[in-house]
Amino acid sequence: MTALYRLIHAEKATYPIVLLCRVLKVARSSYYAWCEGEAARRVRQAADDALAHEITVVHIASRHTYGVPRIHAELRRLGRRVNRKRVARVMRERDIRGVTHRKHRSLTRPDAKAKPAPDLIVRDFHAERPGTRLVGDITYLPTAEGWLYLACRLDLATREIVGYAMADHHRAELVVDALDMAYGRGGLEPGCVIHSDRGSEYTSAQFRDHIRALGLRQSCGRTGSCYDNAAAESFWALLKEEIGTRTWPDRATAAHHRRPPRARPSRGRRRWRRPRPGVKQWVSTRW
Repeated sequence: MTALYRLIHAEKATYPIVLLCRVLKVARSSYYAWCEGEAARRVRQAADDALAHEITVVHIASRHTYGVPRIHAELRRLGRRVNRKRVARVMRERDIRGVTHRKHRSLTRPDAKAKPAPDLIVRDFHAERPGTRLVGDITYLPTAEGWLYLACRLDLATREIVGYAMADHHRAELVVDALDMAYGRGGLEPGCVIHSDRGSEYTSAQFRDHIRALGLRQSCGRTGSCYDNAAAESFWALLKEEIGTRTWPDRATAAHHRRPPRARPSRGRRRWRRPRPGVKQWVSTRW
């Protein structure tokens, strides 16, 4: 019916409205009701266009990674009170999408012959002071040249990435370099716990000897239990969700874009939004 109403509206200067309604078999009362609502529809469309512009700005600032929940949360933080369903509708109509998770595939492989260190964390991912408990893991980044491997060290007190390393391999040298960066920055207390999974990189003699030489303590979770290293796993999920899971043209480009956000030199700190566990609310964190 809307098409008929628009036709009548376009031809009313040439033909009488009564004639047009009779020929098109449209009730005049319905046409006049449509005319009264047209102005309101134009106002709503203009408001949707303005909202779409704000959504696009936030989406671009997030490197095209934010979906409906975080865009809605960011708009509210900026003082824009808008219904979440309306944000979802505007994004759907304009094909604005966020980044979704890919199925996780474990990278590190346990060394059956190596004697693992005890678990000193026992899923208690909290620390009273910085430099007392660090967790770490390795992830891989796809590029046209092959994989780029990234190892990190995260402080459980500050949730800050205090050390990281990247290479085209994931031998023990990679995790040693990440630990050296964390140690070189200072602030690690003697006996600081260095936690990880039981991957062969972490159970290697080179890494274990290096930890002892620095006066630190090694900790390993159980084999096949990602929850024993959940803090590090959570950071990888957040990093890939925020920056994307694309295949990069080369390792140099991936290395530039995939440096952990807290370790990336910048004049300002980027605001990353993630859900607070157990609370249906989005908050800004140090990650």
